[in-house]
Amino acid sequence: MAKYILKRFGAALLSLFIIITLIFCLLRLMPIEGYLGPNVDKLSEEVIAAKLAAKGLDKPVPVQLFNFYRNLARGDLGKSWIYRENVDIVKIIKPKIKISAKLGAMAMGLSLLIGIPLGAVMARSKGKWPDKLGTGFIVFLQAAPSAVYFLFIQMYATKGTGLPMLYNDSKPISWILPIISLALPSIANYGMWMRRYMVDQMNQDYVKLARAKGVSNKAVMMKHVFRNAFVPMVQTIPSSLLFTIMGSLYVESIYSVPGMGGLLIDVIQRQDNTMVQALVLIFASVGIIGLFLGDILMVLVDPRISLTGKEESR
Repeated sequence: MAKYILKRFGAALLSLFIIITLIFCLLRLMPIEGYLGPNVDKLSEEVIAAKLAAKGLDKPVPVQLFNFYRNLARGDLGKSWIYRENVDIVKIIKPKIKISAKLGAMAMGLSLLIGIPLGAVMARSKGKWPDKLGTGFIVFLQAAPSAVYFLFIQMYATKGTGLPMLYNDSKPISWILPIISLALPSIANYGMWMRRYMVDQMNQDYVKLARAKGVSNKAVMMKHVFRNAFVPMVQTIPSSLLFTIMGSLYVESIYSVPGMGGLLIDVIQRQDNTMVQALVLIFASVGIIGLFLGDILMVLVDPRISLTGKEESR
């Protein structure tokens, strides 16, 4: 187990290094406006050279990359050049991460509490009206553009319930609609996969044998089918949790949530390269950590899984 964790951790660090290095080098190929702002054409060559030197951009790319990783090791993501000029990136994203994390964690909790039981109920009543209703709900959420039902929720839920239309950090009641909107796609996803995994398990020989021995249907479903179906679900939970915590671009936009959702798009449009590379680092880390934790969580849930043997390596 320890050997596998170290191996996966090393692979994760290598993947992250490759991603960040590529992004760093590609950003250095962008026009000079991405470093000095859109009004660079009004500056003299002497001023441009001085500004580039002040930012360390007059050095060769390998030297810049080394300095970037050296600063990163100290927890320094650099300073924003355009979005908020000469302000530490950590100071910019820290309050935004807190807001997105708060709403994302609540949304993820709601999706787990509804999505997994929904899938289990659908599997137990396969072909009956609960299964058909649940399938219709999932198909609608996955087939319809999310923008449609997000706007529907915002417009009609506010009229019908009196809930605030826009987010206000000091009013928890205004968090309800953004949390529901964030949770809906995950509810559909968990419900669909939980149903599928449980139906697959219900057709296994060990389930038929347990029923032939007289084990009650409830005991078979809870002790065997649900438990074994939940194992592959566990692998996706950490990554889903982390990505939900990082916020949704569209949900945060329509509810005016000042979180992480729209920040990356905003800094890309403004060509703030240091902000772009910092946010890519964060989002890439979230994805890699999620996959890493998912593998480890699978082993903890089902100790029968071996991640060190050659025959069962994944």
